[in-house]
Amino acid sequence: MELTLLLDMAGGLGLFLFGMTLMSEGIEKAAGAKLRGILEAFTKNRVVGMLVGVIFTALVQSSSACTVLIVTFVNSGLMTLYQAAGPIFGANIGTTVTAQLVSFNLSKYAPLFLFVGVVTMLAVKNNTVKKWAEVLAGFGILFLGLSMMSSAMGMIKDSQTVIELLSSLSSPVKALILGTALTALVQSSSVTVAIILLMANQGLLELDICMFMILGCNIGACASAMLAGFTGRKDAKRTALIHLLFNIIGTLIMCVVLALFMDQVLNILWSFSANPGRVVANAHLSFKVVQVMLLLPFSNKIVDLTYLLVPGEDDAVGYRATYQLQYIGEKNMFSPATAVVEASKELDRMGALACENLNRSMNALITLDQEDIDEAYDVEKNIDFLNHAITDYLVKINQTGLPVEDTRSIGNLFHVANDIERIGDHAENIADCAVMRKEQNISISPQAQRELGEILEMVNDILHYSMQMFSTGDDSRLEDIVRLEEAIDRKERQLQNAHVERLARNECTPEAGMIFSDIVSGLERVGDHAMNIAIATLDEEEQIAVHNLKTKIQAENEV
Repeated sequence: MELTLLLDMAGGLGLFLFGMTLMSEGIEKAAGAKLRGILEAFTKNRVVGMLVGVIFTALVQSSSACTVLIVTFVNSGLMTLYQAAGPIFGANIGTTVTAQLVSFNLSKYAPLFLFVGVVTMLAVKNNTVKKWAEVLAGFGILFLGLSMMSSAMGMIKDSQTVIELLSSLSSPVKALILGTALTALVQSSSVTVAIILLMANQGLLELDICMFMILGCNIGACASAMLAGFTGRKDAKRTALIHLLFNIIGTLIMCVVLALFMDQVLNILWSFSANPGRVVANAHLSFKVVQVMLLLPFSNKIVDLTYLLVPGEDDAVGYRATYQLQYIGEKNMFSPATAVVEASKELDRMGALACENLNRSMNALITLDQEDIDEAYDVEKNIDFLNHAITDYLVKINQTGLPVEDTRSIGNLFHVANDIERIGDHAENIADCAVMRKEQNISISPQAQRELGEILEMVNDILHYSMQMFSTGDDSRLEDIVRLEEAIDRKERQLQNAHVERLARNECTPEAGMIFSDIVSGLERVGDHAMNIAIATLDEEEQIAVHNLKTKIQAENEV
């Protein structure tokens, strides 16, 4: 009999965990990119950041998911430690939503949620709708699991063995340790609080013991963030510690309050709770709100404390660092929700190197400086390394459960990596021309040098606008980019014609003419690659609009 009940409990717990995972992953995939953008944009103020943390965690139903995401943000340099404190505090309130839902006992509607979710998943082809259907199905599975656990607990209370075991939890310290251990094991405070809630409803646990178990659950919930943080850089470790310190300090405060005023606290909770389960859910929420209200004003002090616990700084990887990834790599955690952001920032760094190297090679072509020539070749090798490393990373993340919007952008990032690598190749070709000019003592006329400077200036402008558009998503310069690309094409034709005329007048040697022609042609192609980088951020309709604008500009120039 007891074995059957335990199996029912295990089956119900399995369904509950699966339902929560399906809900959390479904929301992250359906709206992860938008939620990530909100989390990035609204964390400058700690109070606003705290509110964003509440909303984010309430939606994804997991404080662990939110805190791990924040750890990844800090690790990648997208957020400072002081900005991270607000949303981490807010995540601790947002995670109480699951207990509130469980306490309202929506199990009778679970089959309906499951049916609608599964039918939608099978019938609809739109990926975003499918992910929201997963959320609905997960919601149904979660409450089916709760129903199974609740039924099993209703019969378990007749078991003398279980009653004797639970009666041994009379000590608050034991309850605190058990709550911490169980939550660290399942890595979800929502699960353990839901079980405590159900046991309280069935009379299996006294409410005063439930209060301390809830506090233990809050500490155990830090396990996921601690595991993620301690595989990353020092700032990532500090971010995980913010989460842990908040819960340890908050738990100590609430333990003192409960030790002194347990009866009064329970009376207050009973005043707006209909049953023991609602008392547990409301206690979970109330404790978190009180902790945030008390500790948020001291969030900067908690961050300062993490610097004492984790002293020193990591060796900085600058954007010029050779054969190293700055935003992705061994010391960075992998999180599908931030993977595309990290790849984009690494591509932005690669683009800066390629643009800088193009100008270095052009300078070497005129000055014949051997140091510039050698450095141009070295940087090109680094750009090739970054291209292969970023491409491998994109292949890896493309095989994971990315948010729907990020999945659409992966193909564009492959193209951007290729375009930046080709810009690097053109810089190397110019360095080759500098070597040829130096070895064969080829001179370039002042007129040719001026013309090369003119087209280089145009190319630098389009590269700057395009990389800025890629890194920020701001398309305010899009028309300028299209017009510049057309102007560079016209300039290339004009310079090639002028070059042919100089050759006809014997004003330059064939060797110098070949170098000039190759470089002008190469710079025109760099302009094309810059244009490709800019439109990679656009959707299909926007790209059609760009094509129409380009056609219009070409017609204007022909008139």
